[in-house]
Amino acid sequence: MVGHNEKGRTTWLYIFTTFILLAMIFPYIYLVMHSFAAWDQVDRSLIPTEFTLRSWQFLLGGSEVSVRAPWLRAFANTFFVTTVTTVLMVLFAVMVAYALAKVDFKGKKFVNNFILFQMFFPAVILLIPQFLMVAEVGLINTFSGMIVPTMVSLWAIFMYTNFFKGIPDSLIEAAKLDGASDMKILFQIVIPMSKSITSVVFLFLYTERWTNLLWDMIVAGSSDNVTLNVLISQMFGPYGSYPGPMYAASVLLTLPLIVLFLLFSRRFQEGFQDTNK
Repeated sequence: MVGHNEKGRTTWLYIFTTFILLAMIFPYIYLVMHSFAAWDQVDRSLIPTEFTLRSWQFLLGGSEVSVRAPWLRAFANTFFVTTVTTVLMVLFAVMVAYALAKVDFKGKKFVNNFILFQMFFPAVILLIPQFLMVAEVGLINTFSGMIVPTMVSLWAIFMYTNFFKGIPDSLIEAAKLDGASDMKILFQIVIPMSKSITSVVFLFLYTERWTNLLWDMIVAGSSDNVTLNVLISQMFGPYGSYPGPMYAASVLLTLPLIVLFLLFSRRFQEGFQDTNK
């Protein structure tokens, strides 16, 4: 009898979990379905019964009411800016975190406390001074203006610092006795030991930078360096009456992130396990 009750609770738990999972992913399923739905069914039925490529053709090829938007260029711009920025954020974070975790220097506690304080400081307050500095050095409407001000992640520094503290000091001291410099220890010993946490940090940073809108909208002034987020935000004018192409644009924006997560999901889970140890 007890076993029967236990089996029943497990069944209801699976049903409840499945329901929650479907509720979480259904908005994206809805997004994809309506990007292929016939226009007379877009937003008029929960599950379309007729599908077409008209929204994608309208989005990528233009029409009598809209010019052809530079979607491929915007996609390439987003990929370039996001990849370069994320790599720089990770590289900068591991160097700063190693110094905070394994190197003794004057003012170390102050730097660590300052980073913690900045993590809780509203970044939007610094937006205007940041823009004025970028404009002063002539980086408006350039890729450098989109990359340089966003290439430092205090959250990544915090994550790496706590992870590096768990690496035995004896290992670092042994490498130094063999004549290894701090940079050699960092890149040949510490970073290879940090693959799991790097997967977590990289995926979070990549996702955050890929979906960044506000800064790119301020800095990117022409279609030559506009990113997908900015381009989609500009669609409400010529595309506002056409929700199908809007859904297609949203799929174009989110699909690479889903593919990236699926490719690295195993290492992502391992990284979370390591951070919780």
